[in-house]
Amino acid sequence: MTTITLPGPRRAGPGHSRPLWVSVEGINGVGKTTGVRAAAASLGARCLRLDELTDQAADTLPGRVIAALASGGDVCLRTGHPVVETLALLALKFREVERLTPSQLDGVDVIIEDRGVDSVAVCQGAILHAEHRATPARTVAEQILATARQWRTMPDATLLLTGAREVCTARFAARIGRTLPASAVEVIEQTDQLYRELAAAEPDRFTVIDVTGYGLEETGKAVEAAVRALVEHREVNRAS
Repeated sequence: MTTITLPGPRRAGPGHSRPLWVSVEGINGVGKTTGVRAAAASLGARCLRLDELTDQAADTLPGRVIAALASGGDVCLRTGHPVVETLALLALKFREVERLTPSQLDGVDVIIEDRGVDSVAVCQGAILHAEHRATPARTVAEQILATARQWRTMPDATLLLTGAREVCTARFAARIGRTLPASAVEVIEQTDQLYRELAAAEPDRFTVIDVTGYGLEETGKAVEAAVRALVEHREVNRAS
């Protein structure tokens, strides 16, 4: 198992009453959704799970937006209008926070988010960079995050899963039943690099978990252990 160092969750103000918000990030096929579901199942009613946008029901607004972005068949949700795509995805992430009600959060200690605004930043940063090579992808990703911060708070902690890129892309291709075109592989490679750069720039928020060689069950256990450690940190802070 990989040894990881978890940052202490940021304080939420007097009483620390709001739930701990943890996002789980990583490239397609690394095991994010498996990890999120394992952690959420383990924590039970004290945990609220927010599914990845692409996994939400087709008859919901997020489902309809994702269907429209995927209508051209591009696995990276590219329609030829990358700025519009970026704004649409950010709007869905803002809406996700705004629609949380007190009743939904009653008794909830931790929210686990399968892909947060970091995903929008790195994926769209890579796509926009491909359209405008003169602008570094990191610069674009940071601009997207700066915009996001004006509308919603960032997660208290972000777990970044990393692994062998070839294994992850092969797993992703098998899941969707398609061969990934070179343009999609290029976006995934750029996304992987951007995630690592953002994690290095924000060590107080990001925890990197290397799941190279892990099966999905092992990945799930690693995410579950990391989330539990973060919750324990939070409880120690509450008691102090």
